[in-house]
Amino acid sequence: MTAADTARQTFQRHLVESRYPGRGLVIGRDAAGAWTLVYWIMGRSENSRNRRFVADGGTLRTEPVDLSKVADPSLIIYEAMLERPGVQIVSNGDQTRTIHGNLMNGGSFEIALSTREREPDAPNYTPRISGLLDLRAETPAVHLAILKANAFDPARMDRHFHRPACPPPGFGHGLTTYMGDGDPLPSYRGDPLLLPLAGGPAEILDAYWRALDADNRISLAVKTVTAAGACAGLLVRNRHA
Repeated sequence: MTAADTARQTFQRHLVESRYPGRGLVIGRDAAGAWTLVYWIMGRSENSRNRRFVADGGTLRTEPVDLSKVADPSLIIYEAMLERPGVQIVSNGDQTRTIHGNLMNGGSFEIALSTREREPDAPNYTPRISGLLDLRAETPAVHLAILKANAFDPARMDRHFHRPACPPPGFGHGLTTYMGDGDPLPSYRGDPLLLPLAGGPAEILDAYWRALDADNRISLAVKTVTAAGACAGLLVRNRHA
């Protein structure tokens, strides 16, 4: 089986055929070779569904659709994408800001996430997934991390860090928060996913939006990054205008 076959099968099994992979991120390159970040959110509860993405330059954040219906903003309102010179950051929570601040003070992706834990939402114990694209050196680097509750004792933390090789054009490495629907939701397990990033930003946006379950998808964003690491464009699609 080729890498392209694996990516297509993973996309079909983990996204198209799954009712609830949860939040997800992908870092890779589109068909033309441009560095690309993808991030999406899904929701089952009214509180989770009451939000949308807002793009402000290279920053992506969530905001309430109806402020009067917000039950608990702590885990649903955050900056999902931030950037530093030559560096792009994406995550499923306010650890985006933790990573950004640590890098600004001379730290690292790994050091920043050593200060954080999975989300405090028992019994799901939602993992924190994070990604960083570093284009400051001659050789680009992709960093991925998942912080999750230990299977034997959810009070303890498992921190998994990955440094996959940079993918060729048309592919990306990704993580999701869950392995599918359930009660409680089953946390993601295993290595990062190899996923397709076929076409350009608009085609990627359409493909991932169609793949996500129509009842549970909330918002999706695709960011294109220059070779120097700056934002070249940020496309957003929301369930709620």
